[in-house]
Order: sequence, then structure tokens, then C-alpha cells
Amino acid sequence: MGRKAKYTFEQKLKTVQDYQSGKKSAVDIAFELDMGKNGDNRIREWSNLYKANGQEALKPKERNSSYSKEFKEMVVQDYVQNGLSLDELAAKYNISSKTVIIQWIKRYNNHIEQRDYCPHPEVYMAERKKTTKEERMEIVQYCINHDRNYKETAAKYGCSYSQVYSWVRKYDRQGTDGLNDNRGHRKAEEDLTDNEKLEREIKRLKEELRRKEIEVKFLKKLSELGRRR
Repeated sequence: MGRKAKYTFEQKLKTVQDYQSGKKSAVDIAFELDMGKNGDNRIREWSNLYKANGQEALKPKERNSSYSKEFKEMVVQDYVQNGLSLDELAAKYNISSKTVIIQWIKRYNNHIEQRDYCPHPEVYMAERKKTTKEERMEIVQYCINHDRNYKETAAKYGCSYSQVYSWVRKYDRQGTDGLNDNRGHRKAEEDLTDNEKLEREIKRLKEELRRKEIEVKFLKKLSELGRRR
């Protein structure tokens, strides 16, 4: 069972509407509600959630939020590869607290595996669906044509949020070739030609370099985040 919400859904909705309409500032509203030192920031977080996910995002959850290992890794990758801010990530993935995102980033940066659990039946935590290349192409095109709404696309086609997100990213980078299912087709080392062995080693070294660059980027971002806090 979730914790009792300090502010009701009606209070949050009115607060967001007053703030977004320009009727009141976040500071004024926070003062009226006696929200404390960082109350105005919390109001802006509510506003971002409302913009990204509608009023449903402001409703109290029936139980405490839990996130799968896959979901955490997806959020972290969106942070490091796409440069999304903590506010943008919280709004995009309907995460009520930026603190949890910071914890995931720190775990990743310290090479600590994200913890897994049995997730709730939400679209971004749904079971992975088996698909053909043609089906993946249809799903990707629908997602792109609908403002890259991964959540809506996952719900429409009965697959997981992470699958849709991954397919669209691969399509962006490689076109239709990125939607091929190459699982189980990796050649054994002894079956490779000398050129193929060389290409594989170059690819491995490039991936290792990329990981190191990501780690350096993480360190810089965490350092900046620490200074801001």
C-alpha cells in the first residue's frame, strides 16, 4: 500500500492550472500551501508531469512505485546518450521523484547492477512480444507518425515500452536493417576469416572506447549535478 499523499489530486490539479495559466507564480503557490523551501520546484515538477502525461500523472498511486531493471537502464541511457535533464526524464517516464533517477545514475556510474523485481502490468513493463520484421516496421512507423509516443504505441500493439523505444532508435541509426533479428546468428570464432576476425576486434575496441567515453560523460554530469545541489 502506498504512502498517504500530502496533497490531494484536486489540490495538485488546481495548483498546476493556476501556475500554467500565469494566474500565480510557483513561489506564491508554494507559500500559500506552506510547501517549504523547495516547494516551487515541486510545483514545476507537477507541471511537467501534467504536460507530458495529463492529469492522471497527478493522481496518488495505490501503491509505492516500483521500477524494473530494464526500465531503470532505459532511463539512464536516455540521460547519457540523449542528454535529457532530470526534469525531462521525470516527466517523460512519469517518475514522481528525481532523487530515484539520481540513484540509478550513480549505480550505473559505479558499475553496480540495477535491481530487478516483478513489475506492475504497465506498458513499459509489459512482457516482450515476439514480432516479425514487417510488424516491427509497422510499429516504428506508427510511433514516428504519432510524435514518437512510445507509450501509446506500446499499448496499441501489445508490446513493451522498451521494445518500441529500442526499435525506433535502431531504425533512426540503421534504417530498416536495424530491425533485423540477428539473435543466434553470430559466427563462432573458429569459423571466421582473418578479415572477419579483424573487423570483430575493431568493433570490440570501438565499443570499449565508447563505454569509457560514456563513463567520463557520466562523471562530468554527476559532478555538475553535485554542484547545482
